[in-house]
Amino acid sequence: MSFVRDKFSTKFFLFLILAFLLIHVPILGNYVKVINTLIHESGHAFIALLGGKVERISLFMNSEGATYSNQSTWIGSFFTSLAGYTFASFMAFLSFLLIGRKKHILLIDILLGFIILNLLFWVRNPYGLFWLCSFAVAFLFLLIKGSQNLRDNLLLLIASILLVDSVQSAYEILNISIYQPQAAGDAANLARLTGIIPAPIWGVLFFFQALWFCYNGLKRGYYRLVK
Repeated sequence: MSFVRDKFSTKFFLFLILAFLLIHVPILGNYVKVINTLIHESGHAFIALLGGKVERISLFMNSEGATYSNQSTWIGSFFTSLAGYTFASFMAFLSFLLIGRKKHILLIDILLGFIILNLLFWVRNPYGLFWLCSFAVAFLFLLIKGSQNLRDNLLLLIASILLVDSVQSAYEILNISIYQPQAAGDAANLARLTGIIPAPIWGVLFFFQALWFCYNGLKRGYYRLVK
């Protein structure tokens, strides 16, 4: 039992290292990182729908994304700007939680749900459509033809990518908010909306919530799986 636990422990952390290395590979790294971008932009869209309208979402080859929405209230704009990094970190946490509970099919269904919603309603730029279709085919293959071992390993890798990239992207926005606060995306938007809380404070908030979700995702996923 101890040998099996040690073997899985090694595998678990090797996948995190693999995810970190993979997202830094030229071209391929940007391609796989779009999974986190999709979740991030979908978080903006879901909250925007509560008090406004989502016009479109764009997913780009450099792994960046943009959500275009109309908000009728200040509070709608505030929570829409707040939602992206928070939702991406939460989904990384949820992915490890579901893997820890051996709910792999449910995780595939959730990720497919994001893809289908974006295909039907929001994403219209060519690269975004290509990315969504290619990932949809991969997930459908996992559901229909993939072996349990292949499915489990690929989902652990995807969860690791979500986790690593959610922390890395939050660190990047923290860094930009300090040195180029006007170009700090969501942190800059929140600074403009509040007027009194500068972009670096929002950058710190985004980074620490990412670390919190990362810690708890690893804790829930790892300790459930090694029991």
